[in-house]
Amino acid sequence: MYNKLLKKETKLSLIGLGYVGLPIALEFAKKISVVGFDIKPDRVELMKKGIDPSNELKAEAFSNTDILFTSDPEDLRQASFHIIAVPTPTNIYNLPDLTPVLKASETVGRILKKGDYVVYESTVYPGCTEEDCVPVLERFSQLKCGTDFKVGFSPERINPGDQNHTLTKIVKVTSGCDAESAEVIAKVYELIIEAGVHRASSIKVAESAKIIENTQRDINIAFMNELSIIFNRMGVNTFEVLEAAGTKWNFLKFYPGLVGGHCIGVDPYYLSYKAKALGYHPQMIDSGRFTNDSMGRYIGKQTVKKIIAAGKNPTHSRVLIMGITFKENVTDIRNSKVVDVIKELVDFSVAVDVIDPGASAHEVKEEYGIELMSEPNGKYDAVILAVSHKEYTGLDEDYFSSLLNKDGIVIDVKGLLRGKIRKHTYWSL
Repeated sequence: MYNKLLKKETKLSLIGLGYVGLPIALEFAKKISVVGFDIKPDRVELMKKGIDPSNELKAEAFSNTDILFTSDPEDLRQASFHIIAVPTPTNIYNLPDLTPVLKASETVGRILKKGDYVVYESTVYPGCTEEDCVPVLERFSQLKCGTDFKVGFSPERINPGDQNHTLTKIVKVTSGCDAESAEVIAKVYELIIEAGVHRASSIKVAESAKIIENTQRDINIAFMNELSIIFNRMGVNTFEVLEAAGTKWNFLKFYPGLVGGHCIGVDPYYLSYKAKALGYHPQMIDSGRFTNDSMGRYIGKQTVKKIIAAGKNPTHSRVLIMGITFKENVTDIRNSKVVDVIKELVDFSVAVDVIDPGASAHEVKEEYGIELMSEPNGKYDAVILAVSHKEYTGLDEDYFSSLLNKDGIVIDVKGLLRGKIRKHTYWSL
C-alpha cells in the first residue's frame, strides 16, 4: 500500500474537509495523489478555487498539490487508503452523536475494495472504531475487517488558530488493527509529519490517548474557573493570584475562561459516556464539565449584578459583546459558550449587541439565531470582552470609554485588559 501511494498507482482519500480534514488532505497532496471529499458542494467549489471555507489556510496552501476536490462519493473509488475526519459532536443531552462518523463509514463502506485501508481521525470514545464503525464498513462493503481490509485510528491534534503547533509539527499517534496495518499506517503519516509518529500498541490505546488529552485540559480549566468564583467572593483578582503562583517552577499554568469548541467542550462527554456504559460514574470528569458549562451563565449573572450595582435597570440596559467564536483568532463558532452569556443576559431582558472580527454573520444567524453586527451601535451600559481576538489586544481605556454610558462597566473574561481600565467599573474572571 505504502509503495503504491508513493508511485501514485492509487490514491489517498480524505472524507470531511473541515478544520481537521482539509489541512491533512493538502499536506498529503504535496507528496501523493489525493481525493478530497465533502458532503457540502458549496464548500467543495470554494476549495477548487483555492479558498479555505474555514479561513484557516491561505491560498498558497493549495499550491503544488495533487488533489481532486469532490462531493461525489463515486470518486472515492479511485483511492485505496481512506481517512475519515468528520465531526463527532454531542446532542442536546450531551451524549455522543455518532451520526457523522457512521454516515461517513457507510459512504466509505459502499466503495470499499479488498486491500483497502480505513483510518479514523475523528475523536471518539475508546472502542468506538472497532465496535461501532467497523460493523458499518463490513455491512456496506460485504467485506471482512482484518482479512479483506484494514482499519486504524490516528487522532487529530490540530489546534485551530495556533500558528506554532501546526499539523506537521505535532507528533502523530497512529495505530492499526494488526501489526502489519499499524506499520503501514505509521509510514504513510510519516510522509507528512516532521515531528515524527508514535506507534500506539492498539486502536483503543490511540483512542484513549486523544480523549484524555482534552479531558485533562477540561478538568484543569474547571479548577481555575472554580477558583475564580471563590476569589470573586473574596474580592481577589484570579489572574493576579495565578501570576503569583506561577512563579513556582512546577505550577501548572492554566487560566479560567469559557470552554467551548468541538474538542475540549465535547470530548470529556464521550469518555464519561463510555465509563458509565461500563458501570463507572466518573465524578471528576462530570464535575469539571458541570463547572465549565456553567461559566457562560455565571458571567451573564455577574454582568447583571454590576449593572444593578451601578443603579441601572437591566431591562433598560444595553450590553455589547465582543467576540462570539469558541476561542481567540479563529472563525469557528461551533459550541461557543459566549452564546450562554448572551442567553443569560436576554433572560434578564437586557438588550444585547454582538460583534466579532472573523465570524460569519450568516453562520451565527443560522446556528444561534443571533444577529451579528459589523460594528458597535451607540452607547452601552456594559461591554463584555468575551474572546481575546488579536484585533482586541491593543485596545485601550479610551476605546471602551467611547462605547460606554456614564457608570459603564467593562467585563473582561480573559483578563486581557487587567491594569488598563481605571475610569470604569472593571470585572474579570
